[in-house]
Amino acid sequence: IDFDLILENVKDLNVLAGEGVSQIEHTPGGARLRQPAPLPLTLYQNGIVMFNGPFRPYDDPSTQRCLQDIMDGYFPSELQTRYPDGV
Repeated sequence: IDFDLILENVKDLNVLAGEGVSQIEHTPGGARLRQPAPLPLTLYQNGIVMFNGPFRPYDDPSTQRCLQDIMDGYFPSELQTRYPDGV
């Protein structure tokens, strides 16, 4: 696992996802600025935790697919069900 590549690609993906950019949210009395909610990802020596969910060891096939997507420069495909309209 290339952690340097993962960190570099996460930074690039954050920019694509709108990091630091506010969106207009319409409210009944007007509007307000809202920043997109972050997607927590914690890297450990032996696995990851995403969305404050369960610990996922690196030897788990779903974890390997997730990290491979990131290393390839893509958002993890497992996020498609959670974000069907994109991140």
